[in-house]
Amino acid sequence: MTSTLYRNGVVHSSADPFAEAILVDDGVVAWLGAEDTAAGLAARADEVVDLDGALVTPGFVDAHVHTLETGLVAESVDLSAPAVTSLAQALDALAAGAARLAAADPSGEQTLLAFGWDEHTWPEQRAPYPGEVDAATQGRPVLAVRVDGHTALVSSSFAARTGLDREPAWDGSGVVADEAYARARAAAHDLSPDRRRDAYRTALRQAAARGVVAVHEMSTPHVDTRDGLARLMALAGDPDERLPHVTAYRAELCGGPDDARTLLAELPFLTGIGGDLTVDGTLGSRTAALRSPYAGRPWAGGREAATTGRLYLGAEQIATHLLACSSAGVQGGFHVVGDRAMDELTRGLETAAAQADPSALRSGHHRVEHALIVDAAALAALLLYGVGLSIQPAYDTTWGGPEGMYADRLGGPRASNVSPFADLAGAGVPLAFGSDSPVTPLDPWQAVRAAIGHADPAQRMSARAAFRAHSRGGWRLAGLDHTGAGELRVGSPAHLAVWRAEQLAVQSAPGRLSQWNPEARAGQPLLPDLSDDVAAPRCLRTVRDGVVLFDALDG
Repeated sequence: MTSTLYRNGVVHSSADPFAEAILVDDGVVAWLGAEDTAAGLAARADEVVDLDGALVTPGFVDAHVHTLETGLVAESVDLSAPAVTSLAQALDALAAGAARLAAADPSGEQTLLAFGWDEHTWPEQRAPYPGEVDAATQGRPVLAVRVDGHTALVSSSFAARTGLDREPAWDGSGVVADEAYARARAAAHDLSPDRRRDAYRTALRQAAARGVVAVHEMSTPHVDTRDGLARLMALAGDPDERLPHVTAYRAELCGGPDDARTLLAELPFLTGIGGDLTVDGTLGSRTAALRSPYAGRPWAGGREAATTGRLYLGAEQIATHLLACSSAGVQGGFHVVGDRAMDELTRGLETAAAQADPSALRSGHHRVEHALIVDAAALAALLLYGVGLSIQPAYDTTWGGPEGMYADRLGGPRASNVSPFADLAGAGVPLAFGSDSPVTPLDPWQAVRAAIGHADPAQRMSARAAFRAHSRGGWRLAGLDHTGAGELRVGSPAHLAVWRAEQLAVQSAPGRLSQWNPEARAGQPLLPDLSDDVAAPRCLRTVRDGVVLFDALDG
């Protein structure tokens, strides 16, 4: 047994809101309490950490991550803002990336990967043309994924190598979506085992450095293979690697219980068959399915998408998949963005309930990713059938607001209904927060800040509820909260993070934090002050089951 005593700090715990120290024995919280009592426990601990006023919280759970792509982005050309704010800068960045890659691959065969472009933020309001990309990169194969992860730009040589330019859907713009996009990503991710492992490790270490103790991996066939997912789980489960816990989801549509059982036989570690199993696309690529037409200009490639987006799955398919998952005893779920897609999901839930015992459907604890537009009818269905939501608050700060992409795609009145955080939390829908990394960065405090600072004051969550959604909520959505994970109390797993915060705060009003003072605390657990003018908290240590994953206490 090993033990660590953290003392002389502040512990975020509902069990003891005034705790200043915490003792971890063999991966479990053994005690927490006042500093004067901690002095008597120091002699028995193998390690004593003087927090010097630092804050200890439950570790974060990121409930929506693409681990392979997150790792690959670290070595890809960054086309995101603020690094790139125009089409010309994007071409310059691709040229520089091609020059760097040429030093390692003089043959010019290796694909140059890029990520994060968003024509909405550029003065030109369009993606580069293939000829422009070819000229910038000296003809090298290029795959540049759009910021929303549902559209990509390919060079002429990449299109020729993969046969994309011989497909009926090819229009010469270089922008690919739907099946063509899936083929492009799958081709680019045909990696050696060593490179794949390195990408997994890079992503998980990045998560740990940000106080994340667990991630929900949203594996999809066009991003990663079944074998790749198995390798990821083995890597995360290796105690010598000291990496965050991984909860595995696989997005493969089931046509019946046998499909689900066959997949589980091959991947027995799966928590769910779903995740990024797409009912529709994204608002950025104009493929999210809407009840009424998109506003603004055509999408990135210059082609007109369907004016109301696209539905990739119908109610019958949704119902069949959910019933198959329920029968196999595994969670099911879908990616849903637009209101028409949410309507289709609701019909799918109702169809499944009509074909089976509704209580069996509820017991599946199925989940939906993103859920940007949820009206009263959809909210009632989610509650009735026990569906939880995995949402990404950073979407709102990235694309929300009166001048943001949502307003451009939807128009102001419809955009104001996006991301109804308070409505969802107030109704009691199970919520977990994630990043959809690499779509938005692994930055959990920014997600909490976004949830408490929604542009519509009526949709701001309380700081405590937002923090719980990004910690305990992730364990709950994966069916693991019965272990006590996500809380710091005696007997709970020691999944925690240590933070240096410029100042601490208490809840002062719905959606707001204010600087802490002893008179105002009233027994509330403390959180970092997340005001815009206050520096973001810095992670000093991340611990999973008592094992240190990331350590900067001496830095």
